[in-house]
Amino acid sequence: MRKITTIGLDLAKNVFQVHGIDNLGNVMVRRQLRRGEVLRFFRGIQPCLVGIEACGSSHYWAREIEKLGHVVKLMPAGYVKPYVKRGKTDAADAEAICEAVTRPTMRFVAAKSADQQSVLMMHKVRELLVRQRTMLINSLRGHLSEFGVIGAGGAKNVPKLVEHFHEIQGSLPELARAMLWTIIDQLQRLGAEVVKIEKKIVDSVRADAAARRLLSIPGVGPITASAITAAVSDIRNFSSGRRFASWLGLTPRPHSSGGKERMSGISKQGDGYIRKLLVVGATAIIRFTKDGSSASHDWAVSLMDRKPARVVTVALANKTARIIWALLVREQQYMKSVAA
Repeated sequence: MRKITTIGLDLAKNVFQVHGIDNLGNVMVRRQLRRGEVLRFFRGIQPCLVGIEACGSSHYWAREIEKLGHVVKLMPAGYVKPYVKRGKTDAADAEAICEAVTRPTMRFVAAKSADQQSVLMMHKVRELLVRQRTMLINSLRGHLSEFGVIGAGGAKNVPKLVEHFHEIQGSLPELARAMLWTIIDQLQRLGAEVVKIEKKIVDSVRADAAARRLLSIPGVGPITASAITAAVSDIRNFSSGRRFASWLGLTPRPHSSGGKERMSGISKQGDGYIRKLLVVGATAIIRFTKDGSSASHDWAVSLMDRKPARVVTVALANKTARIIWALLVREQQYMKSVAA
């Protein structure tokens, strides 16, 4: 009896689709599974190669199926789509996953551990709370402007705005005061929660040797170091620093044809959260260097004479990504003389 060698598993909330083939490409199984039947199905077959699209809950299922002895490989959904023959069905998607996972040029996503997902969850919750805090600040400024109270933008100016509100609240209608106090109370609670999460992120960095090494790089703080070590399961999956920077979307986007090479802006593919953190860190370096507060990264300052500020910032973020790759691979501390 022929053995199932490769399975494509299309994930869902409740109904999963399985497509399995043997070593000759013959279809051995094509069926739907309820959520409670998935692990029982894989427990009942011999170990094989299982392909899954990298999506919600994919890392959980990868860990659980690997415990049963199978080899699980996660793939970006965009790389699987070209293998869909026609139409959009669960069966067609599972067949495409089964075919894509066997391609020698396919790029895979490393499965994350539960601890890594927990750290990334902290970052996502913090981002959510920061966005909500920004919405509340904008709402507070907008409502106060209706009563002639104008405050400067930015979170750092909120205490002055609240202080001004305290001074003139007696002249406002009672209902308006109640609503404004509701916004201020929410702001204070959100601020306290953000501080708690940031302390937990700092604690996780202190407990991680790789993250502590990244703190020695200019422009990399605890939040950036924590996000990188949690998002990258094994830095050696990237063959070079440029590959790592490309994964972050910090390399030029090529558009070439007819022998003519054209390079446009950065691709902005990959992990947008880490890319944003690196760009923000690079922006701070440029600002402090121009102000004379720091003498590091003279290369970036000299580039400012020829290129726009944002181009230089992204170039420095690209360079920082390459330095991060080198430090993690070599398990070394950052030294300016080596990086210059």
